[in-house]
Amino acid sequence: MSTNLSLQTRRRARLRYQLRQKSTGRPRLSVFRSGKHIYAQIIDDAAGKTVAAASTLDKDLKAALKTGADKDAATAVGKLIAERSKAAGIIAVVFDRGSYLYHGRVKALAEAAREGGLDF
Repeated sequence: MSTNLSLQTRRRARLRYQLRQKSTGRPRLSVFRSGKHIYAQIIDDAAGKTVAAASTLDKDLKAALKTGADKDAATAVGKLIAERSKAAGIIAVVFDRGSYLYHGRVKALAEAAREGGLDF
C-alpha cells in the first residue's frame, strides 16, 4: 500500500515531467506551502540556479502579515516574487505547483504573480 508521501512524490514527478515537455527553456516558478508559511522560487533549470525567491519569512512581509498561512499572505508573496523576477529580467515562466492542487493559497499566489506582470 502506498503512503501519502510516495503519492505526493509521484504527483510531483509526473508534473515536473509535463513541465519539462512544455517549458521550452523558460524558468520555473516553484511553490512550496507548509502549515505556517508559503514559499516561491524562480528556478533556471538549465543553469541549476535560483534566480529569485520570496516567502512569508521575508522581513518586509512578516511584519505586515497577520499569519503566513492564509490567502492574503500568498497574495503578498505572489506580488513580491513578480517584482523580484522583473528586476532580474524574467517575465515568462512555467508554473510548478508541485504536488498541490491549484486551489486556495497556491491559486492566490499564482493569480497575484500574474497581476504583478509574470506571464504563464
